[in-house]
Amino acid sequence: MNQRWWIGYGALALTVPGLALAVAPVAGQSALATYSLRVTSAEDGLVQPDEGLTLREAIELANGTLTPEQLSEAEQAFVQPLPAGQGSRIGFDLPVGQTTIALVDLLPEIVAPELVIDGTTQAGYDAAATYDPKFPATPAVSLTVAEGSEVARGLTIAADGVTVRGLSLYGFRTSDRATQTTPPSDIFVSALAPPVDASPLSPALELFRLTQPETVPRGVVIEQNWLGLPPDGEFPAVPSAFGVTVFNAIETTIRNNRIQNHDGSAIITGFRADGLQVSENAIIGNGLAGMPDAIRLEGTIAASAITDNLICANDGSGIYLFKPEGATQISGNAIQYNGRRFERAAVYLMGSDHQLSDNFIGYQPGPGVAVTAYPESHRNQIRGNRYAELDGLAIDLNTQGNTGVTDFQKGDGPNPPRNSHQRRHETGNAAINAPQFDAYRFASGAAEVTLTGTADPGSEVDLYRVAEDGFPYSPLSEPLGTVTASPEGTFSASLALPPGTRVSAIATDPAWGTSEPAAVAAVLAADGTLPDLPVTPAELPNCDPPAPPPEPVEPPPPLEPLQLEIPRNIHFALDRSNISPESAGVLDQIAAALLEYPFLTVELHGHTDPRASAAYNLALSERRSLAAREYLIRQGVPMERMRIVPLGETQRRSEGSGRVEYARDRRVEFIFTDVRGLDIIFLNQEADLQLE
Repeated sequence: MNQRWWIGYGALALTVPGLALAVAPVAGQSALATYSLRVTSAEDGLVQPDEGLTLREAIELANGTLTPEQLSEAEQAFVQPLPAGQGSRIGFDLPVGQTTIALVDLLPEIVAPELVIDGTTQAGYDAAATYDPKFPATPAVSLTVAEGSEVARGLTIAADGVTVRGLSLYGFRTSDRATQTTPPSDIFVSALAPPVDASPLSPALELFRLTQPETVPRGVVIEQNWLGLPPDGEFPAVPSAFGVTVFNAIETTIRNNRIQNHDGSAIITGFRADGLQVSENAIIGNGLAGMPDAIRLEGTIAASAITDNLICANDGSGIYLFKPEGATQISGNAIQYNGRRFERAAVYLMGSDHQLSDNFIGYQPGPGVAVTAYPESHRNQIRGNRYAELDGLAIDLNTQGNTGVTDFQKGDGPNPPRNSHQRRHETGNAAINAPQFDAYRFASGAAEVTLTGTADPGSEVDLYRVAEDGFPYSPLSEPLGTVTASPEGTFSASLALPPGTRVSAIATDPAWGTSEPAAVAAVLAADGTLPDLPVTPAELPNCDPPAPPPEPVEPPPPLEPLQLEIPRNIHFALDRSNISPESAGVLDQIAAALLEYPFLTVELHGHTDPRASAAYNLALSERRSLAAREYLIRQGVPMERMRIVPLGETQRRSEGSGRVEYARDRRVEFIFTDVRGLDIIFLNQEADLQLE
């Protein structure tokens, strides 16, 4: 994916030198005739009288740039006037087997208010197939890019109240080139959208208006679409760059969509996205080759909300806020198995007054929630969430005003107690102190145990059960209750907890926000011992659509111990990352094993020989791991079961410097993990060794 767009995205929005922004009303926003339009042709190209009405022609009719009188008599039969006060409606009646619209150029920008583009009207759409709003029924109409063409956006929306429903959009991207580019996206929402090539010298920038809220599209709805994947559900031959870009809009709603397989983020905002509502979407496997975070919020985002989404198996953070203005509410989401390519916090917060509550956050190679130290980020309340399997704290407040790369990706570990007022300014959530228990072990009474400790005076202390036997910190798995610290900074809680229970706590002060967690304490038995509680096997979450309820079946007999032989490496040619036919055969074996045994997960460790610089080799090893992962994805292996680990030249196979030794170094190793105890026999095969 071309990554030069990011320069244009930030600089264009705020600091284009000498740019005089136009503020005239958007063309076509008033006094438009409205129609019921039926798209009957999947062709794209010239607008001309013929036998079928195309989507391009339908949008121009709705925009008022084309009139019914300019159509043929056959096309006019697919255009019916609507009463004044209604927006136009675009439905679909495409021939069987011709429901993919392959664009050869950008469609006209939508400037018709209240327009509805409804793919659910196409014959063959089965609304009853939606039994989970996060996984809408398979679209019957696809919008993609014609072979040999480059189209940056599927739909570009610049009018109030536009609804896009029930479509599959994929394949929208731009190639690398010298000019700055704005984000290529399946759907782009902005008041007159910037040109694709957004060089500051572009004359079209005179139409690119940012500062006038009255000209900004309001109330756009994007629902029940598949963005980034075709109707067959397969990984697309050409992935889209981004899913939905809300560049300059108010009160946009993105709900009940499946957003998957993008090179960059599934949802990204820019200059203005106040009132953005993102709800009940499945956001899976995005960030594969560029901006890695599933949802990335920038610009003004006041009164926005991210609720009840499945955010799974994306390559960076699940939700990443970068220097936003305004606050957002994040609640009810399942944020799991993210950080597949980068070690990042599952949720990364910048700014103040965000509310993050009642989410499940887990299986992350990084902390659960990180609050940045710079710029100042205060009063962020992080309460009622459940956490599991984290490489870091459940809540991590960055400190010391750090501005290194890793500080803007993940946390920095437990903070010491606040020892100066200056810490208020250089630490996330103003350095509110984590609670401290009075002891690491508490003796239980006849019916309950009394937990005591200290916290910032007047703060609310949320007590948590800790399921994992980590020390001194472990994910906060289950809220147990809340008590208030006294004016002297002490707290006490009596709870009915069985011996062996591990507990932790967080503190929240409305003036400062939520703290990091307390070190884990445990409940002793009456005899002073610390028993092990019975472990209840947990069913691991995944990214799959929920299956219909199965028919009752007899329980299967107990499983016999299994042994499995799996190749654990493939090899590459000198300075190459493509998969050879011999390596493809090895990957087919690995894919077959992963598909047969869904309880296996795998890390793809990329390696190189020692020639070239360390930085070059690290990048090459990542490309090799990515190539292997993409091959396995195309074989049907779920993304959440794979994680990229580039190692460059740091772990050679041998010490020699001959052609064979170097060929052995150029490899990807597959490190399998089995959650049920399967015996795995690894085979270090060399059938695909590629000598120079």
